[in-house]
Amino acid sequence: MTKRQPKRPHHLLRRRVRVSLTVVLVADAVGTLLMWLSDNDKPRSEIHNLWDAFFFSTVQLLTISSQMRNPVTTPGRVVDIFLELVGVGFVSAVAGSFASFYLNLGEEQKTDAAPA
Repeated sequence: MTKRQPKRPHHLLRRRVRVSLTVVLVADAVGTLLMWLSDNDKPRSEIHNLWDAFFFSTVQLLTISSQMRNPVTTPGRVVDIFLELVGVGFVSAVAGSFASFYLNLGEEQKTDAAPA
């Protein structure tokens, strides 16, 4: 008699969301630092301190828009594009993780309900 291994779909979902969130937090920290280094106190820039850079980076990751003016330097624009791509990837990864979770859960219920 073999023991049946318990399936842990919730564990997989939590791990995937945790990895996605970690990637976004690292991207936010790196983006904040790079935005501050590239656009801090440049003419026409609205990034005057580290808080402004953090605000800009976080808003770009979450909404792909900002009430702040676009970056004025080329490196700042490259960082902006990077932040937007990471933001879209994060939303897609989390949505895909939830879809996979519910799809697998439905398949397990079908398998468990099938007569032997």
